[in-house]
Amino acid sequence: MGNKSSIYLSAAESTVIILTVNLCYILATMFDDDIIGFRWKVTWLVANTAAIPATYFISRHTATRSLHIDKIVGNAFVAAGIHALFFFALLSFLNSWIHDRSFYLWFYTAMCILMPANLIFTRLIIKRIRRNGCNSSSVIIIGTGDTALRLRDEILADPGYGYTFKGFFSKYKRHDDIDTHDYIGTIDCLDAFLSATHIDEVYFTLSAEDHETLHRVVAIADACLTQVYVVPPISRYAGKVNALGTIGNVPFLCIRANPLKNIVNRAIKRSGDIIGAIIFLLISPIAFMTIATVIKLTSPGPVLFRQKRTGYLGKEFTCYKFRTMYINTQSNSTPTRRDDPRITPVGRILRRTSLDELPQFINVLRGDMSIVGPRPHMISQTDDYTKLIDRYMVRHLIKPGITGWAQINGYRGLTEELWKMERRVEHDVWYMENWSPMLDLKIITLTARNLLKRDNNVF
Repeated sequence: MGNKSSIYLSAAESTVIILTVNLCYILATMFDDDIIGFRWKVTWLVANTAAIPATYFISRHTATRSLHIDKIVGNAFVAAGIHALFFFALLSFLNSWIHDRSFYLWFYTAMCILMPANLIFTRLIIKRIRRNGCNSSSVIIIGTGDTALRLRDEILADPGYGYTFKGFFSKYKRHDDIDTHDYIGTIDCLDAFLSATHIDEVYFTLSAEDHETLHRVVAIADACLTQVYVVPPISRYAGKVNALGTIGNVPFLCIRANPLKNIVNRAIKRSGDIIGAIIFLLISPIAFMTIATVIKLTSPGPVLFRQKRTGYLGKEFTCYKFRTMYINTQSNSTPTRRDDPRITPVGRILRRTSLDELPQFINVLRGDMSIVGPRPHMISQTDDYTKLIDRYMVRHLIKPGITGWAQINGYRGLTEELWKMERRVEHDVWYMENWSPMLDLKIITLTARNLLKRDNNVF
């Protein structure tokens, strides 16, 4: 989105890639004194030529104003891979291989470190520039309904997106929820306004079935060389638009994104789960034995607590935890509350440090859970919240996890108020719709960091 600002961002990031490739080459040649003469020049030329496809890969993603760091890093690694394929193909064609093959190791090690760092740094600089009012696109919104208000709120949410909101135009009259200073006038005033004011983009939020109004707006914008975007009136509860497809000449939108429907993505996530669970279970016997011994010595009952939870596609599974409560008959029906007398002294420590969750790596190895995903809830909670919260069951389209996006954003532990569970569900659905291996790595990293801090919601 955004013609002028996106062009500037694309140029900036493409320049960063070219400079990064040359910097990596310089760093790599520092470890090999034999790279001189013709071979040196050919390799330098090939390195710059090979940067072209990598530049294209990154720059074609710059139309998105808000790109998460994990996606930037992922794109940078893919760009490095494209560069390697092109680089080695040209070197083979020119028969210009360097005898000391450590050059290539140093070169791509430096690239995999510096390219993501430089691209993130570039994004942060451009975001700072945009927040100071530069490199932005002036926009107006046609319509004053809920879709128009949501779009305005997103535009104003972060000046770093690079938008300058100028106001609303309505078809007939101002909507009651529109502030007077945000309202410019009806569409009858649009021609005069665009002629007198520089506007980069027009967002049409009225029904696309209103062909007459849409044609009128497009004709006025075209005469003023202004780009028009049509915003479909999709409910905020519909989820993220995944893709635009067509049946013949009729376009349609998929509104339930789920990258884990892709078999390759599922294989990547499952492979990471298996490797992570095996590594953890191999290095944790001492911790398991110590915790089990303390539990057994301080309260009667089994070491492990087994409870039926709602899992993938709504199926029940047995979730394992270290037992943190005295034996009672309410474990499967009554959620834990603050200062719960059922919790043992040792159990309170295990809960606050999340050590009671460690046996769930067994669930991960068995395939019931993933390391990262929505937290599994008790069967009774699923029955209750399904009736109270929209999209609650959507979170079960992927496997539950030991940690998740909602947990690192503060929605873990007790949810004594309905709005907290609603926010947890929103975060779980967002995770499902935006999954990537880098996002999982980010969540695991932030979870490890958060374990060092005290969370008042966990007890």
